[in-house]
Amino acid sequence: MARIELDLAHAYKPDPKQDSDYALLPLQMTFEDGGAYALLGPSGCGKTTLLNIMSGLLAPSRGSVRFDGVDVTRSSPQARNIAQVFQFPVIYDTMTVAENLAFPLRNRQVPKDVINKRVGEIAEVLEMSGQLNQRAANLAADEKQKISLGRGLVRPDVSAVLFDEPLTVIDPHLKWQLRRKIKQIHHELKLTMIYVTHDQVEALTFAEQVVVMTRGRAVQMGSAAELFERPSHTFVGHFIGSPGMNFLAGQVDKSSVSLGNISLSLPLGRTLPPGDIKLGIRPEYLTLALPDTPGALPMTVTQVQDVGTHIMLSASFAGQTVKARLAANSGHLATGDAIWLKVLGDQTCFYKNEEIVA
Repeated sequence: MARIELDLAHAYKPDPKQDSDYALLPLQMTFEDGGAYALLGPSGCGKTTLLNIMSGLLAPSRGSVRFDGVDVTRSSPQARNIAQVFQFPVIYDTMTVAENLAFPLRNRQVPKDVINKRVGEIAEVLEMSGQLNQRAANLAADEKQKISLGRGLVRPDVSAVLFDEPLTVIDPHLKWQLRRKIKQIHHELKLTMIYVTHDQVEALTFAEQVVVMTRGRAVQMGSAAELFERPSHTFVGHFIGSPGMNFLAGQVDKSSVSLGNISLSLPLGRTLPPGDIKLGIRPEYLTLALPDTPGALPMTVTQVQDVGTHIMLSASFAGQTVKARLAANSGHLATGDAIWLKVLGDQTCFYKNEEIVA
């Protein structure tokens, strides 16, 4: 296992001059030994580029990669002792499950009795002990991906296991089982694991720390709670949550914030820089209020969706759309209704130039 330190930038173009020329903008990041991490973001944001730099499949344009303080920037994947699990299962169909799992150890000329013991241990963890003598060609896609995962885990001295969207080809009803299995393996073996995905559910349920990326930039690293409660960038607020955070454009003047033609007093002791501001609040924290309640805004209901456990409501205010997740017993609401929603509270965040105001 290893502590991985990154201080780098990467461009596929020679002589990059502007941000759009970079696949990865300059970043500094540390993955602690034995931690479970996820790289989360939309397609093309730089997740796989970053993973391939860590594994040694790609050298950064500038900067360094360190494993336990040792510079491995130009070292091969073999020298780094990395295991990588790819989007599509990489296995040998003509071999049995046991032979596939044993392959990385046989290549390193590990004694046969040690190989058999280790293959048995990993097969038990993967719940494949009864399939060791089966040909891999006859297995389902999720079972093949479990073998691919097992080959990454079978070496006890591996520095880190890197996952590149490993559940993409798996049927949706089987994804939760494999995700649970990967998390269980991390708890049992305490390996450094870094998991690339565009699916926030996968990232937030697997990882202790999630790195949210957009356009080659790592905008925030934090726990699921930190990303949800205090997004450090408006992109994180949009991307995390279903639906994402609401943002309302406003203006700050002394101790109040003007939204549309309404001025709301800031909470006691709260100060904000004057000028343009964005107020951010999760749909889960919006509540119905009486008219003229401090911190509330008048809105017009545009859509009501009763999903049984809660009501998902859309409302308009000053040309902006706001979504609220309300309790199922919130009363009868219909399109066109005039309502008040409280937007200022303990969970409200404020953003200037897309960055959170401390």
